[in-house]
Amino acid sequence: MSLVECIPNFSEARRPEVIDQIVAAITSVEGARLLDRSSDLDHNRSVLTYAGPPEAVEEAAFRAIKKASELIDLNHHTGQHPRIGATDVVPFVPLSGVSMEDCVAMAKRLGERVGSELNIPVYLYEAAATRPERTNLENIRRGQYEGLKSEIESNPERAPDYGPAKLGSAGATVIGARNPLIAFNVYLTTSEVEIARKIAKAMRQSSGGLRYVKALGLLVEGRAQVSMNLTNFRETPVGRVVEMIRREAQRYGVAVHHSELVGLIPQEAVVDAAVWYTQLDQFSAEQILETRLYQAGNLASDSQAKPSGVSFLDDLAAATAAPGGGSAAAYAGAMGAALVAMVAGLTMGKKKYAAVEAEMQAILVQAGELRRKLTDGVDDDSAAFEAVMGAFKLPKDTDELQKARAAAIHVATLNAAKVPLHTVRNAVRVMGLAARCAKDGNLNAISDAMSGAALARASLTAAGYNVRINLNSLEDKSAGEQMLKELVELEKQADAMEKEIRKTMVERGGLAS
Repeated sequence: MSLVECIPNFSEARRPEVIDQIVAAITSVEGARLLDRSSDLDHNRSVLTYAGPPEAVEEAAFRAIKKASELIDLNHHTGQHPRIGATDVVPFVPLSGVSMEDCVAMAKRLGERVGSELNIPVYLYEAAATRPERTNLENIRRGQYEGLKSEIESNPERAPDYGPAKLGSAGATVIGARNPLIAFNVYLTTSEVEIARKIAKAMRQSSGGLRYVKALGLLVEGRAQVSMNLTNFRETPVGRVVEMIRREAQRYGVAVHHSELVGLIPQEAVVDAAVWYTQLDQFSAEQILETRLYQAGNLASDSQAKPSGVSFLDDLAAATAAPGGGSAAAYAGAMGAALVAMVAGLTMGKKKYAAVEAEMQAILVQAGELRRKLTDGVDDDSAAFEAVMGAFKLPKDTDELQKARAAAIHVATLNAAKVPLHTVRNAVRVMGLAARCAKDGNLNAISDAMSGAALARASLTAAGYNVRINLNSLEDKSAGEQMLKELVELEKQADAMEKEIRKTMVERGGLAS
């Protein structure tokens, strides 16, 4: 599978309702999977990590940039971390089946679209940079938003790669392609920020320090912090970075208090650090228990991306608004798809069913994809609901803020209807596959095929309620008319398939009608 990771940084952390809406914009794209969300109040900065197929990741990035430009005003932004934009930086990272060149092409397409459609200046960096001096992010961000605002219109050196040579309230956005990066901060046992700055200077490559290390000295939560980006953890391991900071700190009579990650870290980097500190010279990755379990096939490769039945039901039973009916609908559909896959698998390889072997192989693949989409829908529905709640929390002190809040509520509510409508579509497809399995599949598993159809129908019904209730809450009902028409048509299709399945139950299953 082709997978790309995207780690956009937004200049906001003190208004979680704003980040909720940006998250909803990302997850509104089918296939874009949110992996992590990290916010720092002192930095006033949030980092989101998501991944998916290239097309989905690129579209989600555009929607996130657009939403951030509507909700974040750089003229009123303060924070410790350098920034030039509401969406400050958007890197694409190739994970599998995708080259760095593919990610560079994504960065350029997105940059051109953001510049032309949103009128936001865009600078390309890292592997996508159009000038050598723009490879490093710190060069582009020199002077921050305020400095860039005073120079962008008059200094040709600061002209953007795309978009207007003029800054609005959303500032500028830096887009690029790079290898995996570790955002890593080390806190010192002092409040003297000057010590952190001296250590940062000793650490960073640009001033003679360690290669592949970018570092700043900041004051965060009353403590001196060395804030770093480690751009190649294989060449400059995390353990080496920590030990050099420890030794530099000793020069000033201070020590390392603690460290933190911002976002995600590759497992390999953590293992390397553990091996280095424990001096396991003969260590092999084959000695990790989880590695052996994966290799033995005893641990599903996507287990962490899917909620276990017990934990999901515990979350569903909790006295919280999310997950709710929409998530339960998606989960029911995923169970239906799983049963369809089961029946197809039990039919394949049997001489008695050789005539439908190819059909069952195709059903198995389709059921697996539908199961994945419906499982994703469990979290997507919760995220969409949280975005609606976030929109209702937006300030409404002035007429302008009231209009912005109303618009945000409209968009979030519309998206909260679109997510369960996706569930309805997928549930109808599961019903269709279940009907084929009931008709042609292994007769010994016909009740499982029918159960899969019943779960898919329950998924459709529950999701349909969520579509209707969200659309009904819109002030402008016309915005949801087309969605309601589609829902009614899908329900008619489901009715027809249910009749066909009942007929099969009588004719092939030998049960009374």
